[in-house]
Amino acid sequence: MAYSELGVGVLTGLTALGASYITARATARAALTQARTTSMAEALREQRERRRSTYREMMSCAHAFFEVTWQIDEVDATHEREAKDGLLMRMYERIGPTIANMNRANHEVRLDGPANVSDASEHVRQMARRVQPLLKALIGGDGLEQRRAYDAAFVDFRDAYVTFIGLARQALEVKEEGA
Repeated sequence: MAYSELGVGVLTGLTALGASYITARATARAALTQARTTSMAEALREQRERRRSTYREMMSCAHAFFEVTWQIDEVDATHEREAKDGLLMRMYERIGPTIANMNRANHEVRLDGPANVSDASEHVRQMARRVQPLLKALIGGDGLEQRRAYDAAFVDFRDAYVTFIGLARQALEVKEEGA
């Protein structure tokens, strides 16, 4: 009888040790999974915040570009050729630095991605660069064709910018798990 009680005690002890070992492993796995999940969530949050800042800078540079190009309305309202050329010259002088800032912001977007937003940012930059020489061509000219080319390039820039904004917003959206 003493042997059977001892056997039951040993068996109970071994069962408790086995259960404790299994529980400890499961707890360690759960803690590791939680740590990985938390780490991934933090990395995604940081990535989203970095992208938001980068996209915001690109949008700010594009807005500065818009502020220059919108002055074309003042040019249109002016009737004297010399005054028009003066306004156009000031626009042309101001547009260069806005494109330079856009170049810098575009490089940041290219680093932060994703690829479709990076490509859209590059397209915005290229369309802005297309507007610049067409603006210069308006100085001293009265050609309707030159103005149409400028207006078309501006519309292309605006459309590229709207596309960039849409893609940037998609890249920043938080997607629900399982959705």
